[in-house]
Amino acid sequence: MSHLAPQAAIFSPSIARAAASTAKDWAYVDSWLRRQFTHLHQSDPSVFSKSTPPTFERNPETLAALLALVAANEEADEERDRLARLEASALAEVRAAEDEKARRRNGNSNTNASTDTACAEVHGDLLAEDLLQALDSGLTKEGLTALDAMADVSLTLGTPADPSPTHLAHRFAEQTGALHETEHLLHRVSLLQSYLADESARLAAFLEELRLSPQYQLPLPLPTTDTNNEGAGEAGLIKENTALELALKAATTRLPSLQRQVEALKKRVGIPSLTVEEVLQDEEAYLRLLARKKELDAQVRAFAGLPPDVEAARVELENLRAQLREATERRDADFEMLVERESPVKVRRNSRRF
Repeated sequence: MSHLAPQAAIFSPSIARAAASTAKDWAYVDSWLRRQFTHLHQSDPSVFSKSTPPTFERNPETLAALLALVAANEEADEERDRLARLEASALAEVRAAEDEKARRRNGNSNTNASTDTACAEVHGDLLAEDLLQALDSGLTKEGLTALDAMADVSLTLGTPADPSPTHLAHRFAEQTGALHETEHLLHRVSLLQSYLADESARLAAFLEELRLSPQYQLPLPLPTTDTNNEGAGEAGLIKENTALELALKAATTRLPSLQRQVEALKKRVGIPSLTVEEVLQDEEAYLRLLARKKELDAQVRAFAGLPPDVEAARVELENLRAQLREATERRDADFEMLVERESPVKVRRNSRRF
């Protein structure tokens, strides 16, 4: 309780418990600070006296901050200790594996040196490791990168037995096709789900209409006028049973008409029974119609610019044909003039011969 003023007096047990808890927390913080500054105390004894907060800083805010700092520091220390133990365990396992490999290599070398005719035992893992080391040492940086990439792709595609580029390419193409088919199936399933949701909402509305519609409600029981008289009560029950029987007969006679109404309603609403194959056929038919539309649009674009009248369009077409003929004749005349201009020497040579 050194943080309290000398004249402060404790009058209640709650204040005493709070003061004792605060003193315990400060003692814990002081001991932690002493542990943190132990190495400084060994080099400079004057630092030990400065390792605790001064009196004017011993307040609840400083205590809360120091307790949070202590908790974070201890958590970091525990995490560092766990990582150190994990690294030490992994290092021990690696060293044990390396020692075992070295012992086996030494055993093979001793066997080879002692026996000349007998075949030495070959360890597959050692041979594979030696081959991999030789391969890594013989490859360039780009080659190592390509080899790692091929190994990753082989493991991802699930083809570690045959990691050739051709097999990986075929497997990648198969996976791409499967992905495309799965996306199409998901799209169709989503369409079917939306269709089922719409049908469910429609049927729920129809059931609600059947439940609330007055023509589908049961008739109310007929009230009796005289409850005190036993004979009048029996007569009322008989009358009520008779009315119920009549209502039941009327409902039975109306049942076929109601069934016909339901069938007509189904036909009018038109509930389709679609399947995935039918949707696929409709999609293919739509794609064929779309391709045909594109072809027709290309043919129609060839007649763009012509007037809507048939006779005017024919006149315009004849004018264009006349322009085409004039351009063709002009091109042929220019070509003949070019040929005559570029070949006068050959004409002179032919005239000299004769």
